Amino acid sequence: MEPDIIISVKDLHKRYGQFEAVKGISFDVYRGEVFGLLGPNGAGKSTTLEIIETLRDKTGGKVVVDGFDLDKDPGSIKKIIGVQLQASGYYPGLNLSELIELFAGLYNKKVDPLELLGRVNLVDKRKAKFKELSGGQKQRFSIATTLINDPKIIFLDEPTTGLDPQARRNLWQLITSIRDKGTTIILTTHYMDEAEVLCDRVAIIDSGKIIEMASPDGLIDKLVAGGFERRKEVKKANLEDVFIHLTGHGLREED
Repeated sequence: MEPDIIISVKDLHKRYGQFEAVKGISFDVYRGEVFGLLGPNGAGKSTTLEIIETLRDKTGGKVVVDGFDLDKDPGSIKKIIGVQLQASGYYPGLNLSELIELFAGLYNKKVDPLELLGRVNLVDKRKAKFKELSGGQKQRFSIATTLINDPKIIFLDEPTTGLDPQARRNLWQLITSIRDKGTTIILTTHYMDEAEVLCDRVAIIDSGKIIEMASPDGLIDKLVAGGFERRKEVKKANLEDVFIHLTGHGLREED
């Protein structure tokens, strides 16, 4: 059975004067998967996401999101996607419940703030201001705001950067639970273990081009089949597993 394509990107280009940030990349995202865009800083990951999100103009190529052509119907694309806001996007005087009600009003949606905060384990912080949250709490609230309009697709740009191992694992669980409800997720990350755990498929971008695309297991198997060997024997656990085991598996906030 053919996979159901929810995002189609064909020959995408983006230039800034003489500099070409995205050099004719093409890929499809399947409905209900977690798709990762991986690459070093400046590779073109965020630019690609911002074009699909209708936040940045493209120089050339074609983008179709759930049947809507980016050139012809960007407004319809905006209605079915959720995009993480940066910290500067939150009004400092409002608490979390009030912020959710504000954003729901912008989407013209009826939302129960407590139900949404419950999905990201923040009900007990409903009266807190965003600036009062820990790093992990801020990221979970940020993801909650992407869900307000009940989107078909959410975009997460380096969602766990700066978090401690416990908070990262908690966020992984949240992302997986969102995907399990049928939402398609596109994320960028610099953490390869994160991509390996979360992503059904990844595209590796370098210098504005996709250089490889497959499932994480498929890419690893291909590398090993080519004769690659690690210098150090691979163990059944890593140091992060030790840290999580010793400091507890439950949800625990930063000081």
